[in-house]
Amino acid sequence: MSAKSITRETETGSITGEQALHAAQGYAEALARKAELADQGTDFRSQRGDVRKRVGALHPKRLQLRVAEIRVDTPSTKTLRLVARDGGALPPFQAGQYVNLFVTINGTRTARPYAISSSPLNLEYYDLTVKKLPTGFVSIYLVDDVVVGQEFESTGPMGTFHYNPLFHGQELVFLAGGSGIAPAISMLKSVLNQQEQSLRFHFFYCNSFETDVIFEQELRELAASYVNNFRLTELVSRPTPEDYAGIRGYLSLEQLREALPGAPERMYYICGPTPFNDHCLDLLRQLNVKSRRVLVEGNGPPREPARLADWPADVNPQQTVTVRVSGRAGQSASFTAPAGEPLLNSLERNGYGAENACRSGECSLCRVKLRSGEVYSPPEALIRKSDRGYGWIHSCVAFPVSDVEIQL
Repeated sequence: MSAKSITRETETGSITGEQALHAAQGYAEALARKAELADQGTDFRSQRGDVRKRVGALHPKRLQLRVAEIRVDTPSTKTLRLVARDGGALPPFQAGQYVNLFVTINGTRTARPYAISSSPLNLEYYDLTVKKLPTGFVSIYLVDDVVVGQEFESTGPMGTFHYNPLFHGQELVFLAGGSGIAPAISMLKSVLNQQEQSLRFHFFYCNSFETDVIFEQELRELAASYVNNFRLTELVSRPTPEDYAGIRGYLSLEQLREALPGAPERMYYICGPTPFNDHCLDLLRQLNVKSRRVLVEGNGPPREPARLADWPADVNPQQTVTVRVSGRAGQSASFTAPAGEPLLNSLERNGYGAENACRSGECSLCRVKLRSGEVYSPPEALIRKSDRGYGWIHSCVAFPVSDVEIQL
């Protein structure tokens, strides 16, 4: 089927495959280069390997990074500005994507995904905004111990949580909770600077305390600069000063109805802790927003899995289970772990590991085979039907609710 025969229906009309290709960055230049080479009569042998090199540069498996600057955003949040160790430009990314940052803490090598909070229009650096969690492991280390000049390894940018101008339309709504602002601020910097004046972006930013608000000044400056395109609504659920003048409480259905006429026709992006994401999804369902108009970025595994509706009632998340790890060559070993800890975290603490990226159940890189026992997999564990049939699980969001044996 030719590109001209492919048509996509959008909110504003039909876009042919040919039009979509010509809209892609670099497509016109590639066509011109192809015509030039054909005119010269080349057999393209001189170009052998160029595609692989180009793909490798744009989508590297690993990046070598150095901390060039550390900015304090709130008492519990810092932004690490990372540059390439060799001083070159970093690979391009879509606003909203993340990198998986590898760290070694007290002899344990692990990784965590962090959304890039800087603009994709500047590839001299990536900003990673990290909020310290009271029970965190990596977040505490990154906020408290990392210094300028320290070096890290990461994956290249990845993820599907980004604005698609061909299909997402012109009416955008972002619902962010806490550090879920990281992909939002990148998206705002990119979209507001590049798009037509007809694009409108409504951002709801929810926090527990007024001291938790990240990028507060920058958000308000954007709202003042783009009054016709950007509307900011800030909510704080538990403000400490009695004279707090902002909006108090949690995001409500009434607030969304009042602020978003024609709600079902807009495009929504949600990013925050699991309970926040679930709350927002419930509100959008009540507004009759179809699932195809909603993108959700998981912010790690559930912090309190026992609070989820389908958690086994007879399992205490603090109880200890035995995890037996077997290899394909027949070797095996075992360790104990709490039922309420993600299996991948337990593996890493005990010297094992699995390839991983999102750590929220989506990418499937961390999958391992469950040979015996039971695990609890929350709804965000997007396990393929074929994997379920053969016992594969996503270890980053799998909680061992009995003694288990897994194969790496």
